[in-house]
Amino acid sequence: MLRLTELKLPLDHAPDALREAVLARLGVPPDDLLSLSIARRGYDARRRSAISLVYAVDVALRDEPAVLARFAGNPRIGPAPDTRYRFPVHVSAPPKRPVVIGTGPCGLLAALTLAQMGFRPLILERGKLVRERTKDTWGLWRRGVLNPESNVQFGEGGAGTFSDGKLYSGIKDPRHLTRKLLTEFVEAGAPEEILYVSKPHIGTFRLVTVVEGVRAKIEALGGEYRFGCRVEDILVDETRHVRGLTLADGEQIDADHVVLAIGHSARDTFAMLHRRGVHIEAKPFSIGARIEHPQALIDRARFGGFAGHPLLGAADYKLVHHASNGRSVYSFCMCPGGRVVAATSEIGCVVTNGMSQYSRAEFNANAGIVVGITPADYPGGTLAGIAFQQEWERKAYLTGGSTYAAPAQLVGDLIEGRASQALGAVVPSYKPGVHPADLAACLPGYAIEAIREALGHFARGIPGFAMHDAVLTGVETRTSSPIRIVRGADGHSLNTKGLFPAGEGAGYAGGIMSAGVDGIRVRRRWLLL
Repeated sequence: MLRLTELKLPLDHAPDALREAVLARLGVPPDDLLSLSIARRGYDARRRSAISLVYAVDVALRDEPAVLARFAGNPRIGPAPDTRYRFPVHVSAPPKRPVVIGTGPCGLLAALTLAQMGFRPLILERGKLVRERTKDTWGLWRRGVLNPESNVQFGEGGAGTFSDGKLYSGIKDPRHLTRKLLTEFVEAGAPEEILYVSKPHIGTFRLVTVVEGVRAKIEALGGEYRFGCRVEDILVDETRHVRGLTLADGEQIDADHVVLAIGHSARDTFAMLHRRGVHIEAKPFSIGARIEHPQALIDRARFGGFAGHPLLGAADYKLVHHASNGRSVYSFCMCPGGRVVAATSEIGCVVTNGMSQYSRAEFNANAGIVVGITPADYPGGTLAGIAFQQEWERKAYLTGGSTYAAPAQLVGDLIEGRASQALGAVVPSYKPGVHPADLAACLPGYAIEAIREALGHFARGIPGFAMHDAVLTGVETRTSSPIRIVRGADGHSLNTKGLFPAGEGAGYAGGIMSAGVDGIRVRRRWLLL
């Protein structure tokens, strides 16, 4: 099998054009081409007047050695990589059943690979099954009623369930772990196109089905789920090796191999680990607000006359600006054709996030416009970042009217430094609703200053980005974990053996793909000792 890359075709090419392009590139007769499959499909939109599709394809030929010899040294023609995932061999099961805490992408993939090796993991989740959790989440969005143990942050599937469902990242992946994740998702119900499109996503409703499918596979392999089980304490012996867990109801579980995949909002668990002496460090994160524009504006800016083409879908963007006050401002978790959602997990706090469905068909585009924060901004110790986040989340709750409505400000008003009194042409999508306000009441002054400057800079690349009626809804504080649970090269906690911190909550991932891959990596580390 050979792989050909950088095959460019018009956006509306004929069905046979790809096959013809392969034959032309290789200079072989049609009968020598035995099979063709798409390995990757992206697009080149640098010239909006002539957007093209860009393919990488895998082909089987009648005489592959002769073709390889003829194209020796050509970087666009070579052997197709072997992307099959390989499990470690000759590994004995640990004496005690491994435990996975958390069912977000990291915990899900750690549990799945453990189950596939015959280790029958026990999976503990403080929240509910994904469909029950969805009902509780709608309770906040539709009625302003928050369940602190079942919401956007807590429950089966993790925070990524209520997102755009992006399945791409910039992580290095020499073992093809991302391919393993994508393949498992397809087998669990995701569309097959995620295996080859350049920026795959599946959206919230399809993610629900995928999460259920992966759970069914884990259970069929002997894994056991326990929902509504919050870990209250860890039991550590005199050598600082994990020996068990205590649940909130007082039950104790013997365990000496624990994958800690708790997500970035498990603040009570962070505090418990800190009390138990687990090595934790404060780390940088970002805060800001969600910006909304008409999706049509973003489509025109990115695709010109090709806006709305079904193969292009809703356009996205990725922006960054280094402000004159020394702060970095960037777009975060951009959701084309989506909505801004209430994402708090604590009473009396307002937190925003973005979400899209697979269709990305809603009227607005949204993204976090966030500003980098470092531990120097929140002195006070290892857990001070949590208090910093909570401070601004509580102020957002008060500024929004203390009803879980979110404070919102027109971009034009923020640029002019005045509170918004009413909204304009862009209708905010946040539920349970917004309250026109001044975001300076719930974000630090240096963040407002940096965002104000960045909006003008971003408008140079995307005309209309700083339009007066675009809406900023606050606050976005859960961009990443405010702590890192430090681990060694062997995957164990730096000072607590048998505890394997992983994923976003431990400070080692950001997004569905990197979190899931980290779950596989952590499982590999301790099995290979």
